[in-house]
Amino acid sequence: MPTDNATAAFVQSLPKTETHLHVEGALPYELLTAWQPARYPLDPPFRRRGYRYTTFPQFEKILLDHALPWFTTAERYHEAAAVMFRQHLAQNVRYVETSFHLPVCQFIGVPGPEIVAAIRSAAPPGLEVRVFTGMPRDAYAGPLKAVIDDLENWEGLAGVDLHGFEAMPTEPWTAPVWRRLRAAGKITKCHAGEFGGAERVREAIETLGVTRIQHGVRALEDPPTVELARERGVTFDICPISNVGLGVVSSIREHPIRRLRDAGIRCTVSTDDPLCFGNRLSDEYAALAQEAGFSWAELAALARSGWEVADVPREAREAMISEITRLSAGAA
Repeated sequence: MPTDNATAAFVQSLPKTETHLHVEGALPYELLTAWQPARYPLDPPFRRRGYRYTTFPQFEKILLDHALPWFTTAERYHEAAAVMFRQHLAQNVRYVETSFHLPVCQFIGVPGPEIVAAIRSAAPPGLEVRVFTGMPRDAYAGPLKAVIDDLENWEGLAGVDLHGFEAMPTEPWTAPVWRRLRAAGKITKCHAGEFGGAERVREAIETLGVTRIQHGVRALEDPPTVELARERGVTFDICPISNVGLGVVSSIREHPIRRLRDAGIRCTVSTDDPLCFGNRLSDEYAALAQEAGFSWAELAALARSGWEVADVPREAREAMISEITRLSAGAA
């Protein structure tokens, strides 16, 4: 994403967080090309910024067609995560929350704790990584039920996320499981307000009790829901380029992230599924600057918001926020 050199340098200088990232959807495409170049040629159309997915199922099919052939072992998770995390450090990202798809445990016959350990062990010095597991809304059935009932015992698991196409209803099992996991010290998230409307954001806050909404951009369709999110201190982990690529919003210029911030909602910025969008975290900041007119102070505020919710000791949080404040003041 081209942008002026001064803004690019400022974005690079910010110690950033990424708090909405799917491991399978973040598979570095160059690994696929090196592995099977005839099957995965360079620069496929779907990774270009101008590409628009026609439906969520089309997007999901492309993601799975590329990710599932790779992610067959815990070692493959480690290999992909190591490349992904090196790319984070190169962009001065210092903290990452990433989730893997829980049903994969059943697909490939690898216990979830082994996948968690494989991802965490790929974290290089200088990058704090928190691993979540995400699941579709109908996951509490068959063999996955016993897996979900054991999640609080998984060493190294930071939390859980409810994800997948919002056309599916949120089933009654979810709220008590989310409460149980929070009581065990896990962080709970929920995808809402992407393809579903503001009512799904309200449901996630009131019924599931989460304070971390993945996306949430359609909350603006109902001002009382926005006010509820503000009162509860809910954070929206937003992915602007993904929102445009999937047709949730028409353009970065029209993206509601500024209106949400103006309404008092803490917003962070992440990439979602860079395998499918060809984006980096720096591209998200650059797009907001170049296409939505975000000032350096606004970009710094987004970086600060990530540290405000990061699962790190207070001293680390304060140090990063102080660094961002210093950089922002020097750029003013």
